Amino acid sequence: MGGGCDYGVLSFERTFCSHPGSAPVSFTPRMSVDARFYAQGTWKSRREKLMEHTGAPSYGLWRLVIINSIVFVFFTFSFFKPNTKADWRTFGTFSAFIVALFIEMYGFPLTIYLMSGWLANRFPQIDPLSHDSGHLLHTLLGLKGNPHFDILHIISNVLIISGFFLLSSAWRVLYGAQKAKKLATLGPYHYIRHPQYMAFILIMLGFLFQWPTLPTIIMFPILVTTYIRLAIKEEKVIEKEFSTSYRAYAAVTPRFVPSFFARLSEKFRI
Repeated sequence: MGGGCDYGVLSFERTFCSHPGSAPVSFTPRMSVDARFYAQGTWKSRREKLMEHTGAPSYGLWRLVIINSIVFVFFTFSFFKPNTKADWRTFGTFSAFIVALFIEMYGFPLTIYLMSGWLANRFPQIDPLSHDSGHLLHTLLGLKGNPHFDILHIISNVLIISGFFLLSSAWRVLYGAQKAKKLATLGPYHYIRHPQYMAFILIMLGFLFQWPTLPTIIMFPILVTTYIRLAIKEEKVIEKEFSTSYRAYAAVTPRFVPSFFARLSEKFRI
């Protein structure tokens, strides 16, 4: 332009003239903070900031998913030892529950991701992608301290350990009875007719107390319903084999929940 003014189109530094013939004045336009971050490629959306996690990674640990899934599935197999088609169906559905659990616990936190916006508004002090935040009941109930030592985790451990103990002890009794071609009525079978199904329910319930996820919460009632139907179907087969003796056993032995209170009242005549 005339008068020695250069507008420096390709530069952030610009010169302008206040009127013709005056000396040019230079200045550098100031960019807003957001604009500078955007220009540097470091601007992040609110969701990205929310999901930003510093420290050791808590997810994407697929080796842990595989290792934990194999360990628990094999551990269950060693206690359950499925033989019949119904046994394999029970074992397969339980294994699916375990794999779905560990995928969210160490792999991809689908539940945390879907709830991230609500969690950020309701609990702004937590890091959604930290491992501790995965203990959702601990967070939602406002419990303090390490979630691995709270009352929920203690209940969870008791249920899981009790479930595996019941599964193991029931299998030993059932195996001995099948080998002798007798009706299983000893050990856990003295209190309930289907201790192995009850063991699976206790283990799954224990994991829900410890690490609830949307897939496992949906799966739990479906699996419980499946186990109840399988139990009723098995009872019909056993009744045909043992007839009167099984009907007498079923008349005094609950299907899933032991009648401890009834036994205590009878023993102490309450």
